[in-house]
Amino acid sequence: MTLVVEPSPEPSAPAAPPLSDLVARDAREFGVYARTGGWAFALMVARSVRPGGQAAGESPKVSAKEFAELAGCSPERVMRHYRAWDRAADDGLVPHFETLEPGQETDLPDADVWLSYYVSRNSATSERGTAIAQAAEAEGIRPTKALEVAENPTALRAAILADPSTAHAARAALLDRVREDPGLQAELARDVVRTDDLKKAVATESRAADRIGYVRQIAESGRIRTPAGQTVEAPADLREEAERHLSLIDELEDGEDTGEWATEAYDTMRSLVAETVEADPELRVQERRTRFYSSLQKATRAFEELTFDDAQDYYEDDMVRRLEELQQAIGTCLSALRGAGAHHSHG
Repeated sequence: MTLVVEPSPEPSAPAAPPLSDLVARDAREFGVYARTGGWAFALMVARSVRPGGQAAGESPKVSAKEFAELAGCSPERVMRHYRAWDRAADDGLVPHFETLEPGQETDLPDADVWLSYYVSRNSATSERGTAIAQAAEAEGIRPTKALEVAENPTALRAAILADPSTAHAARAALLDRVREDPGLQAELARDVVRTDDLKKAVATESRAADRIGYVRQIAESGRIRTPAGQTVEAPADLREEAERHLSLIDELEDGEDTGEWATEAYDTMRSLVAETVEADPELRVQERRTRFYSSLQKATRAFEELTFDDAQDYYEDDMVRRLEELQQAIGTCLSALRGAGAHHSHG
């Protein structure tokens, strides 16, 4: 007799508990928000709040104030969603208010464009906020980011104090702003002159800039200005030396101190200019002649400015003594020049 053993049935998996309608509803609503972001809430406002100018009896919709009371939030929050929908409707992303009825569904834009239309701050509607938003758009960032920074000056200050890169960004922005804001220019200038360290730093940078300008002028124009003030053509090797120094300065990294490089270039070029003058007899003579006339003109101007109408009020014997000494010096000069003139005419 053969026994047949019946295989025992596989234990069945426990039946899943019935899905709660509440859980399913939450999941669906979560999915809508995940896909559309604030658009889901804006749709509720758009289809339930009547547009401005529409009378209460013309539609089952309610005012923004009534909707806010029912929602338990502020009318301002409701209107921010309302305006976001209005802007999107103008761009053709969503239907206009007038075409929507309470409870009506419609396709919604993606969540990632929500912040381009929704502004969470009242300041955005002010003249200041509008200007900030426009500047943010020009820089390619979301207006909400710029408005958030503008509304937290203490946080901005902390970031500038703690982070060099933030400080550099703030400096660059301030320089861009100061070019178009005379009032800010004046305020910054006052701050600089009232701060000893800044005043010294500005003087140092100004001196370096002047010296670099001296070298650049030689390199670019090919002309030199002598110590006496003459302007003449620069020798080729002198101009090449100026170009070499200038290229070294131009290759410095942004923010790198140019003071030492500027001083070396300036001193080198001044020495070369002096050597150029001394190496050219005709130029050397002209240089001395120019220097003489310059000194004579300064002395003449100084004497022309003197007045003696009230000399009795400030007279001192020492004045006469010094003028007599000066008169003797002038006499010596005249004798030397007359002698040189006689020698020149005989030559």
